[in-house]
Amino acid sequence: MPKNQLDGKTALITGAASGIGKTTAILFAREGASVVLTDINESAGHTVAAEITQLGGRAIFEPGDVTSAAHCQHVAARAVREFGGIHILFNNAGIIRRAAVTELSEADWDRVMAVNVKSMFLMSRQVIPVMASSGGGSIINTASGWGLAGGPRAAVYCASKGAVVLLTKAMAIDHGPQNIRVNCICPGDTDTAMLRNEAQQLGEPRDKFLAESAKRPLGRVGKPEEIAQAALFLASEASSFVTGTALVVDGGGLAGSA
Repeated sequence: MPKNQLDGKTALITGAASGIGKTTAILFAREGASVVLTDINESAGHTVAAEITQLGGRAIFEPGDVTSAAHCQHVAARAVREFGGIHILFNNAGIIRRAAVTELSEADWDRVMAVNVKSMFLMSRQVIPVMASSGGGSIINTASGWGLAGGPRAAVYCASKGAVVLLTKAMAIDHGPQNIRVNCICPGDTDTAMLRNEAQQLGEPRDKFLAESAKRPLGRVGKPEEIAQAALFLASEASSFVTGTALVVDGGGLAGSA
């Protein structure tokens, strides 16, 4: 496997068993990074790690829930033990509940906020001292276009992703002096299992839902590979003077927003 933009780096990726996380893990490994994967889906996570290894890359998978402080501590410690440090953190784990506030249960609110926001706090708290001790690094948080503009029947998701955008900016301010860059990606609708699950949550036919999702200037939904390329840019030296930004990757979906 050729080593390129991430040669010699170690990347920790949450939500790495499927979708954007899986695709990014494979891309980062192709670019020379050793990758530490974590996800609640144990069987799928082991499959991704095995795929990377078969391609000639270096990967380990640690199953668990990123809303647990103990798990985050364990994963970060294993990354250091196995690969000697952490240079890139991709806080990508996320879930969605499509509902207005009057339709949401308290449990759903708490779970979405825990997975989408609290997990980033917990994992970053473990990783930042490791990055700082080795001279810096890059943290990438997965936000959303709905972290910058509201959407229908997505109250807690919008709230959580808006929190990610401002958490990213605050972290960039706090940790810039340690040479740690912190940015977030705001994807538009992307062709993943989570997007299809939204149709089910809303009780809409999948084909109709996907057709509506494609109504943006480029006329289609995104591909996980396109979001992964944005993550690679933010992880690499190509973005060495970029921090505190929300990078919109949405086929023009927000182009008409104020």
